[in-house]
Amino acid sequence: MGEVAAADPVQVAGVISGCAEQNIPHTLTCRVLGVSESWFYKWRSQPVTAREVRRGKLADAIRYIFDASGGTYGSPKVWITLVRQGWRVSVNTVAKLMAELGLAGRKIRRRGLTRPGKRAAAPDFVRRDFTAEEPDLVWAGDMTEIDTGEGP
Repeated sequence: MGEVAAADPVQVAGVISGCAEQNIPHTLTCRVLGVSESWFYKWRSQPVTAREVRRGKLADAIRYIFDASGGTYGSPKVWITLVRQGWRVSVNTVAKLMAELGLAGRKIRRRGLTRPGKRAAAPDFVRRDFTAEEPDLVWAGDMTEIDTGEGP
C-alpha cells in the first residue's frame, strides 16, 4: 500500500469503488492512489468484523441519543446515557465517533435578564432623577443587594 492508503483504508476503498461507479477502471484509480489492485480486491472481499458491526450499532445509538436531545448533548452526556443503557464504551470513543459523524452539542447560552423587549420594564417612580431634597427620600441600588441593616 502507498502513503495515501496507509492513512485510512476505508476511505481509499470508498474512493476506488466510487470511481468505478463513474466508469473509471479500478486499475487506473489504484495506480493513482498508490494502491495495488490485489490489495483493493482483498480488502473488498473481507467479511464485516464483529468490531465493525458493534461500532455501527454504537454509531446508530449515538445518533439516536443526540437527535433525541434536540442536538444539545455533547459527548459526556451521550456517554452517560449509553452507560445507563448498558453499553461498555469510553468517553473518548464516543467523542471520536461523534466527531466522525459530524455531531457537536450546542452550548447553552445564559443571557442576562435585562434584555429589552422580553419583559415589561419596572415602573420608574424616580423618573431617572436621583437627586433628593433630604436624606432617606430616594434609594438607588442594583438588584443584587441593598443593605438595609436588617437580616443576615
